[in-house]
Amino acid sequence: MSDNVKEISDSDFDQEVLQSNVPTLVDFWAPWCGPCKSIAPILEEIAGEYEGKIRIVKMNVDENPATPSKYSVRGIPNLVFFKAGEVVEQIVGAVPKEQLTGAIDKVL
Repeated sequence: MSDNVKEISDSDFDQEVLQSNVPTLVDFWAPWCGPCKSIAPILEEIAGEYEGKIRIVKMNVDENPATPSKYSVRGIPNLVFFKAGEVVEQIVGAVPKEQLTGAIDKVL
């Protein structure tokens, strides 16, 4: 994982996401998830391109069950966009980079 994408947990979710001054994309994932692995490099790339405009963080659903449950995460990868502490967009599954950047542009 690069410096652009931070791993977060249930314990720091509120501080890292809900209280963030910039929109935040949370990637709910698991190490055994193939589509999660395929989308990871795209998220790294986007994190660099949108640095300062949006934060991208990852949460392992196996190690942190409380937050995914709170936001009804049923399938992974599940990309949830937060702005001012509220969910504003959600994408389930591995999608092309163009779809991700389009969703980010809409959130911004």
